[in-house]
Amino acid sequence: MIDLTLNNGVVMPALGFGVFQSGPEETAMAVETALATGYRHVDTAAVYGNETQVGEGIRRSGVPREEVFVETKVWVSDYGYEPTLLGFEKSARKLGIDTIDLLILHQPAPERFEQTLDAYRALETLLADGHVRAIGVSNFLPKHLERLVSERDVIPAVNQVELHPYSLQSDVQAVDTGLGVVTQAWSPIGGITFYPGFNPDSDNILEDETLRAVADAHGKTVAQVILRWHLDQGRSAIPKSVTPSRIAENFDIFDFELTVAERARIDGLDRGMRRGPDPEDPETPQRYNFDEPIPD
Repeated sequence: MIDLTLNNGVVMPALGFGVFQSGPEETAMAVETALATGYRHVDTAAVYGNETQVGEGIRRSGVPREEVFVETKVWVSDYGYEPTLLGFEKSARKLGIDTIDLLILHQPAPERFEQTLDAYRALETLLADGHVRAIGVSNFLPKHLERLVSERDVIPAVNQVELHPYSLQSDVQAVDTGLGVVTQAWSPIGGITFYPGFNPDSDNILEDETLRAVADAHGKTVAQVILRWHLDQGRSAIPKSVTPSRIAENFDIFDFELTVAERARIDGLDRGMRRGPDPEDPETPQRYNFDEPIPD
């Protein structure tokens, strides 16, 4: 296991277990399986609709609560100071926990950034009051981060963004590093398939010849090499699966390291190929129902 120390001293396991697009009926079992496998970091979000099942899976696993790092996200419909405080209460109640280890804003929502700033102010209050141990953001581009840190007091601990060998987002990583923010990769293997406009027949990263050659050299799978690449470069990664064999495969990455040359070869695969939503896309608020409230 590899840990990362966040900019406020909180320790977070670098490899997390994601539940994006996991249905409620399969989430609890997947989380229980992941924790039995050895994961100690679970990432969810209010808008995923499965926080209750994440909490159930944690309790069913028998792993003590203090050993599991729980991360979740506030959805844009709960942005604003008081709504975000209530958003925390809803998430904590569904998860069945008193303290959330990492609470982040799910989108920058640039068209309503004043609400985003008010939401982040609420996160700062929750942090100061001890209700959360660390706070952060998701899908923030450099200009969003720069405005946030210029107008708020606490620098985010984490920025969770789409990041895989075909989309390095080097500008985001550079700003994160300069601010002392941990870059956390969602879709770290590049396998998301359910966003509008995504073509499942586009280049399959798992068939990339460079990655396959590196994987063969280590006796590992391409997915394992990609995840190790993230960790070797100091990032956090949140792979998702509901298949027990794949959950175990994604965790089996702590018995090898990539060479500097191998990491550079993987970096060279960057195509700027975003497969998820663009935070600056003016259609994003309508496409993803930013105003649809999260049920209590």
